[in-house]
Amino acid sequence: MANTTLTADIVAKEAVMILENNLVMGNQVYRGYEDEFSKNINGYEVGDTISIRRPTDFTVRNGPVLSSQDVVEGKTSLTVNMRKGIDFEFTSQDLTLKIGDLSERVIRPAMIQLGNQVDVDLMNLYQQVPNWVGTPGEVVNSYADYAKAPERMDELAVPTAQRSSVLSPSDHWGLLGSQTGLYIESAAKGAYREGSLGRIGGIDTYMSQNVPTHVVGVKSGTPLINGAGQDVTYDSVKNTNTQSLVTKGWTNSVTGILKAGDVITIAGVFAVNPVTKAVLPFLRQFTVVADANSGASTGPATLTITPAIIISGAFKTCSASPAADAPINVMGTGGTGYRQNMAFHRNAFALAMVPLKSPPGAVEVSRQSYKGVSVRVIPVYDGINDVSKWRLDILYGVKAIDPRLAVRFSGSP
Repeated sequence: MANTTLTADIVAKEAVMILENNLVMGNQVYRGYEDEFSKNINGYEVGDTISIRRPTDFTVRNGPVLSSQDVVEGKTSLTVNMRKGIDFEFTSQDLTLKIGDLSERVIRPAMIQLGNQVDVDLMNLYQQVPNWVGTPGEVVNSYADYAKAPERMDELAVPTAQRSSVLSPSDHWGLLGSQTGLYIESAAKGAYREGSLGRIGGIDTYMSQNVPTHVVGVKSGTPLINGAGQDVTYDSVKNTNTQSLVTKGWTNSVTGILKAGDVITIAGVFAVNPVTKAVLPFLRQFTVVADANSGASTGPATLTITPAIIISGAFKTCSASPAADAPINVMGTGGTGYRQNMAFHRNAFALAMVPLKSPPGAVEVSRQSYKGVSVRVIPVYDGINDVSKWRLDILYGVKAIDPRLAVRFSGSP
């Protein structure tokens, strides 16, 4: 193609396609909420929000007698509050290059950075995920290690379709090495020659350098439940699915006794199948969604946890309410960092990327969308230095819509 003067439209069209192609986590999560935002053709501002209904649930009647149940629906919201951008300069000579030349030199590196940022923000939603299998700190280096994630998902009635997983580089290569010795030709060939894992155990498997490291809180002391009867009703927590848990026995007066994202279990509180409500053979895991500090004297600390402790009805999450003085266990070693590999159903998380408003006074603005990805490009000409300065912006929001559908996982000794 002959050289041509590049415009904001040409640059934006190239940028949005490259950005979409460089999303890893972003292409595996739910994207349907963008349709709700797309009703505003003039674009959006930071802070715009849509409301999302949480799924309802029911119990099964036994016998012929009608037993009507209330339909209880919680609500949550998704806010597009993440505005990110990259700015660069083109000379007038640059703007007469082929778009392919300029794409490789400038646009592609910029879009890789933005794509990484979107994936980082999505991966950081791990803090909302209560389920964590394996031994923190151990590398996933066998099929048995990897299988712990889908096994836990099956136990918790997560739909088997549209499952994905994202592993850190060390876990990816650890698992890859275990596949090279297989007698299954296609799997061994892909692992050995291409460095590809593909689909394992019904899960599309990806590697990302953006898998975050979670550092466990100080975690010192001998934590216990402070008072029995700390269960709640679904109706009281239906919009947040969080509750306060009163504890004691931590080391006195410590800042950061637990960190957002820490996972705890409580002795005697078992998980239940969310469909059948049958008690499962492992303890219910809870994630702490806000940093917690301990007080003086008896080391008290009030934790904000999810899921809420609900012991009856259609939304039952636990086998029983915690007993007074029940011991609390925290996953991992205090002050230690662990990579947060995740396996998840598409509906566990959501990404909504929407077109930004076209600002008044801007002479040339291009907003392009491709497969749910939106990019805005605005050139600003510096006539004194004969340089075109370009700003490239994206606006999006991320949300853990149903973290029950996700599992963090580590390897085993």
